[in-house]
Amino acid sequence: MAETQTQTITFTLNGQKLTVPKGTLVIEAAKSAGIEIPSFCYYPGLALQAACRMCLVEVEKQRKLTTACTLVAEDGMVVHADTDPVHKARKDMLEFLLTNHPLDCPVCDKGGECELQDMTFTYGIDYSRYTEEKLHYPEEKWSPAVYYDAPRCILCFRCVRVCDEGMDVKALGVASRGVTSVIIPNDSGQLACEECGMCIDICPVGALTSGTYRYQTRPWEMEYFGTACAHCSNGCKTTLSVRNNEILRANNRDHGGINGEFLCPKGRFGHDFTANAERIRQPLVRRNGAFQPASWEDAIEEISRRLKQAHDAHGPAAIGVIGSNHTTNEENYLLNRFARVTLGTNNIDHHRTADYNGLASALGSKADEAMATMADIYDASAILLIGNDATQQNPLVAWQIRTAVRHHDARLYIINGRPLKLQRQAKQFVQVPADAEGRAVSWLATGSGDLGGSAAGELGKLKDALSKEKDVVILFGAGVNGAAVRDLVKFGKSLQGQTRYVALGDYANSRGAADMGILPDRLPGYSPLSDASERARFTKLWGKEIPTAAGMNARQMMQAAVDGKLKALYVVGANPIKTFDITAPEKLAGVDLLVVQDMFLTETAQRADVILPAASTYEKDGTVTNTAGEIQMVWRAVDAQGPRSDFDLLRILIHQLAQLGLGTAIKQRTPEAVLEEIRQNVRGYDVPAAGLLTGGTEKVPAAPANANGTSEAQSGTIFSSQDFLFSSGTLGRYCSKLNSCKESKERPWSSSPSIQSWWYR
Repeated sequence: MAETQTQTITFTLNGQKLTVPKGTLVIEAAKSAGIEIPSFCYYPGLALQAACRMCLVEVEKQRKLTTACTLVAEDGMVVHADTDPVHKARKDMLEFLLTNHPLDCPVCDKGGECELQDMTFTYGIDYSRYTEEKLHYPEEKWSPAVYYDAPRCILCFRCVRVCDEGMDVKALGVASRGVTSVIIPNDSGQLACEECGMCIDICPVGALTSGTYRYQTRPWEMEYFGTACAHCSNGCKTTLSVRNNEILRANNRDHGGINGEFLCPKGRFGHDFTANAERIRQPLVRRNGAFQPASWEDAIEEISRRLKQAHDAHGPAAIGVIGSNHTTNEENYLLNRFARVTLGTNNIDHHRTADYNGLASALGSKADEAMATMADIYDASAILLIGNDATQQNPLVAWQIRTAVRHHDARLYIINGRPLKLQRQAKQFVQVPADAEGRAVSWLATGSGDLGGSAAGELGKLKDALSKEKDVVILFGAGVNGAAVRDLVKFGKSLQGQTRYVALGDYANSRGAADMGILPDRLPGYSPLSDASERARFTKLWGKEIPTAAGMNARQMMQAAVDGKLKALYVVGANPIKTFDITAPEKLAGVDLLVVQDMFLTETAQRADVILPAASTYEKDGTVTNTAGEIQMVWRAVDAQGPRSDFDLLRILIHQLAQLGLGTAIKQRTPEAVLEEIRQNVRGYDVPAAGLLTGGTEKVPAAPANANGTSEAQSGTIFSSQDFLFSSGTLGRYCSKLNSCKESKERPWSSSPSIQSWWYR
């Protein structure tokens, strides 16, 4: 049966005929036509409140004014939003709202951005009939991140609804009645929540303010930079507000990114790592057993000379390179070239937190159409989430899932080894034994396997339910890798319609690192190192022959370093001693040279021979690719005081080593030039540059056309650090505001009753 077209109706608003889909609210129809109907309580995507009465309009043949936020447009309806009765009603409502509202605009953080202020200028009058003394309440500190000033509150209930409906946390409520009503938190005057700060951004006035920004500056004194968040792999857009080369605030009030209005606590409050006192600001060289400050020239000369010595004495096979999930695509591409051409080694890898390579191989030439974006998750009719606690590790994914369930009645199915907050939205939740998600996937594909207990029976019911679904979006974490990914794609092909996939990684550019070939057996674009034609193509591009044999993965490199077989290790933006749990770092004494490029003195940096201070994501230009394969720009918001970008450090080092006879120099001097080379030579990245430059995103397929075949990850190479909301992204430990929140002290799946009581109640 053919799908019926969307029905439309035509009505008149302010003398203008508008044709809109049936069921459209008048306030939304007005917005689409560029007609302003003011409102404080209405917010797209949240339940209708009709509390502020500012959106009153006049409807012909109706005796009373009606709220446009609850009025559904009907065929032939005639609406007036700009008449004298409407203007008088709005003035009266503003006079009422200002009864107890303090006139403290000069010091209010919302001054210049306040919706009440704007409407007062537009509709208000210059006097009030109220002579009574205003009610006053002292300002409350709900948490280190959120403050509440009750007299400013206009009781629009946006904060209550976004916390309840959007975040599914229910941390806020209303106390008292009438003129004495106030918003209250859920834990004896303190917030017990995810500290996302959504309530702050959604507040139309200055009642809720940010602990990082309050009383710091005025909106017109700052510059604004929209960039990708530096923490987890979801790629949310965050708008950084900068004054005097310092980031004072982050939000996404323009809704210009893939995340719409959503930001988690890291995106909103986790920006102060850039100004952390522990940041390394100048190069350090170990001399006589202790770090000594050095000039850039001395540090680069020391690295170049000792890398050349290690290369000549032990060969390129004794040199390893470990890359980062945080550096940009351009930096990762340059690091790949540095390892394979300059040093002549295929010992290059990074902490892989999702099997992007395995998914690329399993999907092959169908990857472009089989990869889901963040928007696809929101639009999905059915979602299968396997082995990932999205609330903790991929908060935007969790937001999209919750919103899909609320707005589209999407059916959510979950397979996991422990309870999840998202199971409250799930149609079916199957708890399998710990770390058995991969075996559960194989059971779905083959109908056999040992899962223990009643898991197999529950999986059978889930499989039957999924067989009735169409166009399922499958999300899976690090526990599904290798052969399990092939089984998952096999199972997905058995479902009705078009099944799409997202591999859920942990960190900001996990997907980009894999796409750029920071892998021991793959070139950029997942081209197999064993493919002679691909090897020849990059040899011609980079000016030197690439070694043919696959190198060691990151875990093997660290073991070789412990065994004394790896003589030089170059680490960029990673902490492998902590990641791979080298409990006795002194075992690395057999490594003649350990170089670290990083922002902080991590466990690995403490063992280094030379440390180069690196700029953060917020201090450089480039591109990153989120876990769903959406590429977007990052922009330099502040200038790093001392550190240099990983791009500049690698470019300079490549040039220095070329002068010593290792590799060849590069012509590109800017990230933009390298991006152009990537667009021309990395399969999947031939995306329109104009869309990126204007702040948009472009979808990147997970695989080139020739990625078919058997590419299976070795055991232990793909794993999640199992970080939680406040620590995922590795930079959380250096964010003082995040760490000051009580929720950051314990993981939600700990045994603490106080934590579990609100995370999983």
